[in-house]
Amino acid sequence: MALILIVDDQNTNRQIYAQIARRIEAETEVVTCPGPIEALEWLKGNNPDLILTDFSMPGMHGDDFIAQIRSDKRLTDVPIIVVTVFEDRRLRLRALDAGATDLLISPVDHREFIARARNLLKMYRQSKVLSNRANSLLESLKKSESILAWTQRESESRLVNVINTLPVMVSATDLDGCYLFMNVNQANYLGLKVGQVVGRHRKEFLGAQVADRYDSIDQLVIASKNGLRSFEEEIRGADDIKRIFLTTKSPLVEGDRVIGVVTSSQDITDRKAAETHLHHLAHHDTLTGLANRALLRDRVEREIGRCRRGDGRFALHLIDLDGFKQVNDVHGHGVGDELLINVGEGLRSIAGEDDLVARIGGDEFAILQGNLSNDHQIEQMGDAIVEAMPEAISHIKLSTQVTASVGISVHPEDGNSYESLMRNADLAMYRTKAASGNGFSFFVSNMDARAREEQRLDTSLREALKHDRFQLLYQRQVDLKTGQIIGCEALLRMKSVDGDLIVPGKFLPRAERNGLIMPINEWVIREACRQGAKWREMGLPEFTIGVNLSPVQFQRQSVPLLVARILAETGLPPHLLDLELTESIVLHDRKQVALQLNQLHDLGVKISIDDFGTGCSSLSYVKHFPVDRLKIDQSFVRDLTENPSDAAIVRATINLGHSLGFEVIAEGVETEDIVQYLELEHCDKAQGYYFGKPQPAEELEVAIRSQMALKSACS
Repeated sequence: MALILIVDDQNTNRQIYAQIARRIEAETEVVTCPGPIEALEWLKGNNPDLILTDFSMPGMHGDDFIAQIRSDKRLTDVPIIVVTVFEDRRLRLRALDAGATDLLISPVDHREFIARARNLLKMYRQSKVLSNRANSLLESLKKSESILAWTQRESESRLVNVINTLPVMVSATDLDGCYLFMNVNQANYLGLKVGQVVGRHRKEFLGAQVADRYDSIDQLVIASKNGLRSFEEEIRGADDIKRIFLTTKSPLVEGDRVIGVVTSSQDITDRKAAETHLHHLAHHDTLTGLANRALLRDRVEREIGRCRRGDGRFALHLIDLDGFKQVNDVHGHGVGDELLINVGEGLRSIAGEDDLVARIGGDEFAILQGNLSNDHQIEQMGDAIVEAMPEAISHIKLSTQVTASVGISVHPEDGNSYESLMRNADLAMYRTKAASGNGFSFFVSNMDARAREEQRLDTSLREALKHDRFQLLYQRQVDLKTGQIIGCEALLRMKSVDGDLIVPGKFLPRAERNGLIMPINEWVIREACRQGAKWREMGLPEFTIGVNLSPVQFQRQSVPLLVARILAETGLPPHLLDLELTESIVLHDRKQVALQLNQLHDLGVKISIDDFGTGCSSLSYVKHFPVDRLKIDQSFVRDLTENPSDAAIVRATINLGHSLGFEVIAEGVETEDIVQYLELEHCDKAQGYYFGKPQPAEELEVAIRSQMALKSACS
């Protein structure tokens, strides 16, 4: 019956480990302690067969706890299993140095725990049997001087039998390297018979190379008269297969004279395979098999040290996949994982022998490029990474495009530590993303200052959301036939701490990159709908309110669900809300956009294409979507009376828009001449400074009431 001690400061862990331990073998007794202090007190009067302990517990360090156990002669050989975590290699080494027998990685695999515990209990019991037999022999030697010779012969025979039962290879050689003894285990492994080897030199059986190495080691043992620290070696068996052994050599002493060397070798092949597997798991990504962040850090720090000694250079390429989130959202995580595996294989194929490819996050990869002689090599790698993407996705049917944004930092110019090189490569990568991705950028010195400015802007945006420092201004939209206000566009402003209004061009691009555009746009839609419902309750004529949607919001959120909820909350009729989408939204993901636009159209919401003519304009493409009107971008409107090309674009857009049943509105109208031209071309509506600048809701309300009074007086 085995007695097992479990030490863990977590009650849940103690209960779980105790249940598992009782399954190791029948009638197992389990004792649990909540900490090292209690365990040491219990150990004073008890002799467990196995100890399982957590390494990190309050009250005492794990290595100190193990060391105190080993200081007790009764507990010197008791197997101790320590529970550690993958991420802290340093703690695992400390545990082993303190005297831990084996390691388990948290969370503990039940089958692995039981298997290892059974093996350790078996070896411990064999060790106790050997010790007990040796003690028994010693007692027999002391019984009587008269039977000393017989006792010696008997003890030698028994000792040989004991050694032959051990699962360890044991042999003894004289000062010249000739065998004095070899146990059955070693003879069987080498394909020999014990009677064949005694008196013969090991060179006959192990070969000259191995025999010479052993001779050199034995000379050190003989000269020092002390055993050597155990070392690992590969020994080829009779089946011509090499296995790994832990070998110990000690002097064979007769009286005060060294007469030979005793060698014992324990097979640790399975343990080494498990350690290798665990080491691989701790340093590699399980999905792609690439190096992980921990291994990348280790290699970068080694490269920094190597370059410091040799004045070399290396580059760190940080890679982020553009459009990967849409792959997961549209096609599912199975396709996303397949894409990541293909990208990993593609990056591995372009890396050199001295380079390291790593996956360091969800869709983030890195390549450590070493042994650089010029910057052209770095640029070639950047180009190769970008060009590898089409091949990586060629075997997967995707409805969205996936490209790579790469940021590059170079040692020593851009940093002398892993953290600085990663930070600067990250800054360069976001610079690539800001330029529409699908390329690479080198880190430049002003990026750090730009990063601090972006951090300041991030803080301002969060505070503006928290303290309600956003405001909507409204720019009127006019019917060109009647001159009446028939709608408005809600335009966002952010109030600074000083009360100044900041235009969206200075903060919205950053909000789209850091994700704050989602709550900001939701606030804009809700506030515009609330104001529209309020005007309606005041008795003002019904008119539409235009709200701009960010491409990011349209890609990451169910816009129909959000709009339906806000309309229900505020009470604004759907036909009075006009959602303005840029062409980049419409052209991003045709199927998904078409689905959401149709859902919005079913709600009764109007859909406009804003800034029409500035993107990849194609009325034949837009006609497949439920669009109500086109807004001609102000860049074509402002100079149409002086620039024939702009005039032609405006005329063509109006005519083609009407042919498809769309309403057309011109933006940026500032002069009477432009108004007259638009009227002649039968443009439906217009907005711009000619009719009025963006203004608070109260001022627009005054203008509409004045229009109502004038209309009433005329009638």
